[in-house]
Amino acid sequence: MLYKDAGVDVDLGEEFVRRIKSLAESTFGPRVLTKLGGFTARYSLEGLRDTVLVASTDGVGTKLKVAFMVDRHDTVGIDLVAMCVNDILVSGAQPLFFMDYIATGKLDLGKAVSVIEGIVKGCKEAGCSLIGGETAEMPGFYVNGEYDLVGFIVGIANKTEMIDGSEICPGDRLIGLASSGLHSNGFSLVRKIVFDQLNLRVDDWVEELGRTIGEELLEPTRIYVNPVLTLKQEFHLRGVAHITGGGIKGNLPRILPRNCKAFLRKGSWQAPPVFSFLEREGRIPEEEMWRTFNNGIGMILIIKAEEVEGVLIRLRELGEGAFLIGEISEAKGEGERVEFI
Repeated sequence: MLYKDAGVDVDLGEEFVRRIKSLAESTFGPRVLTKLGGFTARYSLEGLRDTVLVASTDGVGTKLKVAFMVDRHDTVGIDLVAMCVNDILVSGAQPLFFMDYIATGKLDLGKAVSVIEGIVKGCKEAGCSLIGGETAEMPGFYVNGEYDLVGFIVGIANKTEMIDGSEICPGDRLIGLASSGLHSNGFSLVRKIVFDQLNLRVDDWVEELGRTIGEELLEPTRIYVNPVLTLKQEFHLRGVAHITGGGIKGNLPRILPRNCKAFLRKGSWQAPPVFSFLEREGRIPEEEMWRTFNNGIGMILIIKAEEVEGVLIRLRELGEGAFLIGEISEAKGEGERVEFI
């Protein structure tokens, strides 16, 4: 018996590394000290002082099931990078390097290379290097034709310039950055509504959305590195929240001091139509929408009131959809930390 007879093709794995080597190395900057394919990857921090390394890890979740149904695999690579780099942005960290983990029952070269192409695109947009990863064939563990993805990001920030939310105080304003759609959250509920309840196929055209349902659901997560780090240099960001699983209600309180409460104005931003489509067709209660989805806001910035106009102008110059969506007030007691008015 050979290892290949048990379902693991070592030669195929080596061919995959050969195919993606130039893709990954196209993201390398001068601080990357190794080539792809070694036991480790090395990244130089020479010359950087008073710095803090900031790290995060995340996946794409059951959005992958939609990628399998559509048989398109490049967009989820962008999602993978976005979910990780957007998390470290809340500290004001500059992404340095990214690593990925791909696990599957049997490696499909075409699909795997397509995933890496998406990861490379995301890394270039985020300004980080894809310096390594792991690809695991695990026969009998995954459904044929499917895979799972995990990403790991390391970034850097000056310890005196980190954003931690401690400066947030009553009177501050909330600026929302537009999402590109669902991003990578709530897909177990989305799939239940779209495919089980509505019996749609991925290639079905939805007039309200202006495209097929598969295209809508695979819209990649927006990467906010450029606008947030640009603003960090030009304005004083008191707090940043990445709106992912748990929605605004679940994520914004994570950065609020105990004496602060956020009030958000409904209707102060224009959400992509996919949210109203799902709310109506799935008969989702409004409270559940706020707890599950980003509802059109992928990132929230908290700033001083006097900086609102300048921040909004700068964000629009950077091509971002940006909205004044609320303000911080004094919290009284232990009630809800986020309220919609």
